[in-house]
Amino acid sequence: MYNIIERYMEKLTKEQVESFALHNNIVLSEEELDFTYQFVKKNWATVIANPSSLNLDRYKDKFSEENLIKIKKLFKEYSIRYKNYL
Repeated sequence: MYNIIERYMEKLTKEQVESFALHNNIVLSEEELDFTYQFVKKNWATVIANPSSLNLDRYKDKFSEENLIKIKKLFKEYSIRYKNYL
């Protein structure tokens, strides 16, 4: 499974991140999108290896309050849904 995710992440585009966010009712500003894209590209393997290590509150200065709440909820939802596959 890791290899599949790795190949996907290598090809991940900023537009895909934005589309995923919009699909989940999260409208990111350009700065939020840039940060999210760079963060995901750089840290995906660490987060997958230990999802509980991600403290989204550390990045509250990078997102609007509304978006941070939505992102935290979405991360929790996906962590629960896919934890058995990682």
